[in-house]
Amino acid sequence: MTFEFARYETRRRIRGAVALAVGLSLLAAMVIWVYPSFADSIDLDRLLQSYPEPIVKAMGIRTMSTLAGFLAVELYNFAWVILLGLYFAYSAASLVADDVERERMDMLLSLPVSRSRIVAEKFLSLLAPILVLNVVTAVVVYVGSLLVDDAIPVADLVAVHALSIPYLLACAGIGLVASVAFDREAIAQRVALAVVFALFLVESVLTDTDYEVLGAVAPMRYYDPTAVLVDGQYDLLGAAVLLAATVALVVVSQQWFRRKDLN
Repeated sequence: MTFEFARYETRRRIRGAVALAVGLSLLAAMVIWVYPSFADSIDLDRLLQSYPEPIVKAMGIRTMSTLAGFLAVELYNFAWVILLGLYFAYSAASLVADDVERERMDMLLSLPVSRSRIVAEKFLSLLAPILVLNVVTAVVVYVGSLLVDDAIPVADLVAVHALSIPYLLACAGIGLVASVAFDREAIAQRVALAVVFALFLVESVLTDTDYEVLGAVAPMRYYDPTAVLVDGQYDLLGAAVLLAATVALVVVSQQWFRRKDLN
């Protein structure tokens, strides 16, 4: 197997990944830049007490009095958990549906290649953008923390980015299933966005309630940037659950596509 499809799709996505990495790096730099002035002029933890409790729970806020806690709230819980989760679900939703809708899939299937391989390699192409985003932003965050004389521990910074990879892949897996289920790209993308956002709401709303167990289906339960950056806790079991869920979603997508009638 030479991964022709994965390489082709990866090349198509690199430019967008670099642009997104630059945007997220600028966001990270801005958050780090404003933190010292905020910390000097405002009691951030006292301000935190005025936040509505549902928002504090939904955003996983523990403290904002340290740069690590501030980054967890302003960058990782927002950009990584919500925005990037939605982004990769949306991107994955076009992997198969776009080719089917534009009638390019028939041409691909005329080649000596299995449907399962096409699905797997197209999904694999998302790994490169995920890695680019994490590596570039991690470097910017670390350098920025040094410049404001409040260095983030390297181990925690590496962990928060490394553990985000299974999370983002799981969100992408949801998009992949939608891409196989629907022949129209726009519908697949909307469904993927709706499902991921609904799972975020389920996890946020049901936390600390009698129905908390229902949130176990949400990828967000297994990736907590605040626990990593503030408490130094690395949820390796959660990462394993996310990887297993990703594999399951890809296999479901492969089997579904193998049996799907494209006419």
